[in-house]
Amino acid sequence: MQDWGSVNAATTKRTAGAFVRRAVLVGLMATGAFALSGCQTMMSPRAPTSAQGEMAEPVHKLMASASQRAFAKLEQPDGFWSSSVARINLPVLFAKTRGRTSPLRSPEFREKLQHLLNNLAEEGARKGGPLVIDSAKSVPVPNGTAILRGRPTAATTLLRQSVGPALVNAMIPAILEEMQANQDPTLGKAMASLSGVTMTDAAHALAIEADNAVWYEIGAAETEIRSNPASTNDAGLISALSTR
Repeated sequence: MQDWGSVNAATTKRTAGAFVRRAVLVGLMATGAFALSGCQTMMSPRAPTSAQGEMAEPVHKLMASASQRAFAKLEQPDGFWSSSVARINLPVLFAKTRGRTSPLRSPEFREKLQHLLNNLAEEGARKGGPLVIDSAKSVPVPNGTAILRGRPTAATTLLRQSVGPALVNAMIPAILEEMQANQDPTLGKAMASLSGVTMTDAAHALAIEADNAVWYEIGAAETEIRSNPASTNDAGLISALSTR
């Protein structure tokens, strides 16, 4: 995570944010293997098809609720920037500075640019949100019981595997258009100091970072829902998560 402000407060918040973000990432990675194992079990002739079908609905509800909650947060002003798990680091592309006088050598300028890029990513989230939420309602669920009884981000892992690169591809043109229309001179100064980098390159790099950030936020939302199912006001989902 990047510097959050004053030394003591910054260190505390940065450490906490990094811990939460790392925990979500570990959950997403670990659940991948868990979900695969669940798929293999599900395909066994002994697996009861009717039970699997019954448990697919609450998994879809969990995915949709987590996605809706995450995008509602990220699409707000400073949505990415204010998130403890989804704040986007400055893409590596912006490390390609040219000359000792490049503004990118200034920590203050880099932080200002990072904040701007986080705000530009909001448009990408608005474009990609419907795609993810629609997928959440229809993604094949090979073993709903395994997902509900799995790790805190098991449903997010399955959803991300299903969406694949579609979210990045949806965000790139939206972010590029937002970059081209942006009037803040910070981005222009940064681009002028880079060697052989186009605005399209920058949009692509930001979209990749935003993709990771979105899934961190969805994973965090799923974890919250699992710990407090009643917050969804969905009787079916509450029951499924309470009896898993």
